[in-house]
Amino acid sequence: MGNKFKYYVVWEGLAPGIYDSWEECQLQVKNYKGAKYKSFPTKDAAIKAFRAGYDEHLGILGQLADVMKKSHTVNLDAVPEYLKDSLAVDASCLGNPGIMEYRGVSVRTGKEIFRQGPFEDGTNNVGEFLALVHGLALLKQQNSSMTICSDSRNAMAWVRDKKCKTKLVRTEKNAKIFELIARAEKWLAENTYPNRLVKWETKEWGEIPADFGRKPKIRKQSQWQSQLQ
Repeated sequence: MGNKFKYYVVWEGLAPGIYDSWEECQLQVKNYKGAKYKSFPTKDAAIKAFRAGYDEHLGILGQLADVMKKSHTVNLDAVPEYLKDSLAVDASCLGNPGIMEYRGVSVRTGKEIFRQGPFEDGTNNVGEFLALVHGLALLKQQNSSMTICSDSRNAMAWVRDKKCKTKLVRTEKNAKIFELIARAEKWLAENTYPNRLVKWETKEWGEIPADFGRKPKIRKQSQWQSQLQ
């Protein structure tokens, strides 16, 4: 489920620009004091970030990260004991469709286990589905029967049906998302798993540990998203 090919934006380095390999990027930033750079999943996303500039793009992302850290409101004491050693998955989408990403987090420790994105022109339901399958595939590689928690009934149903039943329209921007969907559906068709999928009860236990902490900021962040289009 990993995204292997990336584009690298160098805002400050020997030769600012966009590079399609880490080796080239590293030549521009290694031993360069104050180098500013970041990887992106698509060339289009890299171009937009480069044009926006470091402060405009990463500065806002940093603010979102701070919000996320402050919004970890899970009530671990209220979580059933059998779920405390489970994997929680969640997705975030700024807009519908919009900038989507997903991740998996340990319920007990809050440690991030995996994270994918951001991807353009995605939806929250698609991200929730991909997060579940990513988690299942990862745990199978580790021979783990760990339970996976999700707060999305739709995504859990799609996984059980082995089909991502999204109405999302395919575009040039979200081609990568549809590649991931195809890979996820193929994995579900070819694999079985012992892991339980459990609905996270937000009202009783607080926000799912994998939550991105962005719900109160959706309106403001949608304005940020429009600036990147």
